[in-house]
Amino acid sequence: MSERLWITDFKYDEGTILVKKTGHRIVPDLSLLHSIFTWFCFYFFAQTWRTWRRVTGHKRPTIAFYPDKPRPWYFIWPVMHVSGAKLIDDVCTADIVFQFDDSTETNNAVPPVRECARLVNFGCQDVSKTTVAEAFARAAGYTLRVDPTTYEGRMVEKSELNAAHDGRVLEGPLDAPVEGKTYQLLVDNEIAGGLVEDLRCCIVGGTPIIVFRKRRRLDRRFLNENVEVLLDEPRNCYTADEIAVIERFAAEVGLDWGGVDVLRDRTSGRIYIVDANKTDMGPPVALKLGAKLRATRRMAVAFAGAFAPKKR
Repeated sequence: MSERLWITDFKYDEGTILVKKTGHRIVPDLSLLHSIFTWFCFYFFAQTWRTWRRVTGHKRPTIAFYPDKPRPWYFIWPVMHVSGAKLIDDVCTADIVFQFDDSTETNNAVPPVRECARLVNFGCQDVSKTTVAEAFARAAGYTLRVDPTTYEGRMVEKSELNAAHDGRVLEGPLDAPVEGKTYQLLVDNEIAGGLVEDLRCCIVGGTPIIVFRKRRRLDRRFLNENVEVLLDEPRNCYTADEIAVIERFAAEVGLDWGGVDVLRDRTSGRIYIVDANKTDMGPPVALKLGAKLRATRRMAVAFAGAFAPKKR
């Protein structure tokens, strides 16, 4: 895909903006316009980094994406430029070949690559909610999923699809589950101020690098409408044992690069991994610009160390 044709990723349909690749719909309103403006501020600095890399002209590892190329709003786009990786089209000659497919379930075989190429995320073919929950259970030793026909109490029903943001709280047991839905424990991640907190963990090389503390109103807990986002470090958000759980989870789903949504239950103190994304978007809109830039630099350092060491 050409970077000049971003508009072709979207289609205006029945009063909403349809994302063609995933089927998700975006409501065009003032909030969307604000998000776009905020993103362009960050994009300006990302472009500056990219231009500097081109001007310096130093040797650096090459990176190619397959089957799709990331658009600039995906986190990997600024990170790869800041890290020094050079984007090319030919997967056969690239030093790094990155599977990039925004679908929930994929079946992308490794294309012909050079013998010493570093492959990223080709082991991650399924990030559906059921797969995520099963991998978490193996990594943590306790479960997130519930049987909706026998579970008594409040639970969450949500789509198997990635980034659907359609969760709702139900009272079990139910007569029958809905096809295409998954059912999970209702994790009590409420904090002071009538907010809930999502400890969004960014993974590089299968290891947590940074955490976005994403906070939203309790009554909007399943929507991507953060009222505050803070940049933090994994060691401040998780214990050493919990970091090990996240690393085991990443290995279970084959996630070399991506984002993992972690909730902490305030009653039990346990963490629960409720979502994984192999095509992580850029820093959240509500995060301050300076923190966006720091997060990108830290991810770029980790990316360079894991996938793009300097050529001699």
